[in-house]
Amino acid sequence: MARQRLVNCAAVGSAEQFDGAWQVLREGIVAHAFPGAVAALVHRQETCVLRADGRFTFQETSPEVTPETIYDLASLTKVIATTSMAMLLYDHGKLELDTPISELVPEFLSGNDAERRRKVTIQNLLEHSSGLPAYLRLYQAAAGKLEVVRAACAVPLKEGVGEHTEYSDIGFIVLGVALERIAGEPLDTFASREIFAPLGMSTTRFRPPAEWRDKIPPTQMDEHYRKRLIQGEVHDENASAMEGVAGHAGLFGGAGDIAKFATALLEGAQPFQRETINRFTKRASFPNGTSRALGWDTPSQPSQSGRYFGSRSFGHLGFTGTSFWVDPDRELAVVLLTNRTWPDAKAQSIKQFRPRFHDAVVECL
Repeated sequence: MARQRLVNCAAVGSAEQFDGAWQVLREGIVAHAFPGAVAALVHRQETCVLRADGRFTFQETSPEVTPETIYDLASLTKVIATTSMAMLLYDHGKLELDTPISELVPEFLSGNDAERRRKVTIQNLLEHSSGLPAYLRLYQAAAGKLEVVRAACAVPLKEGVGEHTEYSDIGFIVLGVALERIAGEPLDTFASREIFAPLGMSTTRFRPPAEWRDKIPPTQMDEHYRKRLIQGEVHDENASAMEGVAGHAGLFGGAGDIAKFATALLEGAQPFQRETINRFTKRASFPNGTSRALGWDTPSQPSQSGRYFGSRSFGHLGFTGTSFWVDPDRELAVVLLTNRTWPDAKAQSIKQFRPRFHDAVVECL
């Protein structure tokens, strides 16, 4: 096993207490669900355990994963950067959830059915109830942020506004632009100054510098779009076409940094306010049956958070094999970072190992 680092572990006991959980990750590596993983457990406002196992790829000569390994966080971008930006703008009185998105992004009315599109609000985009579809290959016909945003704004609505929940990358691309216009600055600069710097998240950023490349496992050998090894640059093609900074994807970071972020959420500490955390992480009442909150997801049945995370829990997944779940009643957060997309994004067995891992952590407690 790769080395581990323990920080303030007295609250939950020794590292051996979690051997059952680490064994689940070891089984996932052996089964080629993912070549390596870093996990961070936060309990009672402390980073209790930070541990790594496996390698960058399945080759025996590949570098070992360490607790400092940095991963493409994929859709964890939606909560760590974009939703957090929305929370802070909400705190500062600059964002109202019921604002029609067309007031901030007039281009959104360029698509068909303008009257229905006028009804889409910031809240609809956060809750994934705008009627927009999950995903389209915008990058195939658009290059550069301006063109991708224009294409996203023209995507037809599939459903009535507020009538159906469909997790949508397209919606978060549009949302990211709206937040940038409210703040008067790009998402990456706002997030770095207002979120990452105050929390000491020194290895969390969009567009990681070239010198970080050796610390970042590759996500895929892209044979179709970029036709090269994808390492140290965003895996998501639409985010890549947007030059690496987008509301739905593009963020890189390590498990230790996300543990700091989790601690702030559990404590209700700066830069966040407890009332805002509760507002954004509470499951939406409509549409019926939704598991979505404002930006965040909540446990469904069955859930990738496993069987034990309570009704007030919230979290999110990332396509590359990343996840982050918080149970405020247990004062527990579990961060799991992998590159399950290596080498071709076809592996899906993380869906079996991830809930088992979460279950094992709770059982170890």
